Amino acid sequence: MIDAHLGDDADVGKLFDFMAGVSTISELAQVPITAGSTLRIGGDMVIGDRFVGGLAAIGIASKSILARRNIQPGDRILMTEGTGGGTITTTAIYSGNHEILKETLNIKFLEAAKIILNSTYLSEIRAMCDVTNGGLRGDLYEINYEAECGVTIYEEKVRALVNKKVLNLLESVNVDYLGVSLDALLIYCSQEVVDDIIQDLAQNQIECAEIGYVDDSKTVSMISQDEKQNVLPRFRESAYTKIKQEIGEEIPEDIKKMERRLEEAASQAIGKKNRIIDYINNN
Repeated sequence: MIDAHLGDDADVGKLFDFMAGVSTISELAQVPITAGSTLRIGGDMVIGDRFVGGLAAIGIASKSILARRNIQPGDRILMTEGTGGGTITTTAIYSGNHEILKETLNIKFLEAAKIILNSTYLSEIRAMCDVTNGGLRGDLYEINYEAECGVTIYEEKVRALVNKKVLNLLESVNVDYLGVSLDALLIYCSQEVVDDIIQDLAQNQIECAEIGYVDDSKTVSMISQDEKQNVLPRFRESAYTKIKQEIGEEIPEDIKKMERRLEEAASQAIGKKNRIIDYINNN
């Protein structure tokens, strides 16, 4: 479901670009867009070109709920390759390394999740999480807190799973790769299915490796160059009011021009969507 609001001076082309992006993800993830709302930002008048809104996806779990509360000491932690998403894209754009954007254009995260959810060993999977905004450092701390456990992680194994171009970009701009979203999948599972998971993903060109294990220490420990250290996260419309009536509801004189520009913007957004889908499906 989609709810999108535009400010009074917003370019409606933003709406088309937004919808093109959402529908691209919808098509690739095979999650249909079923409902939504598009209107001006609420209130009498919102001056500016702001575009705000939100998305919601609702589903029914037919099998196991792979929640963090299921994690237990002795479980193994796997991680899939990380090529980054919006965070890496933003870093690449702001640092002038636009070519790195292509590294983020894939759906390996979704493909890995789908393979595991349809596997015969799903009952041996405790939890699955994404390496998101707080980075691996923040995610592990949060997961441990909720699961009331601890973990030991091997930093070299994590580092080897980060896309080389993405890692070089982050290092070149002095960004700690352990503190940003890598678009990687964390898998907590029993030791018995580790090899099966890694092999199944490898057959689908998805790199995955065991990066650590769960213990009862209640802390996040990372082994780097044979040194073990504790890891902590870091901080870091109709006119229904008087003013609307003053503005009026009359059809503007340049309506035909506006319609042509709307059609052009919509067409460009659809073309962009199709190009992205084709690129991702062919790489």
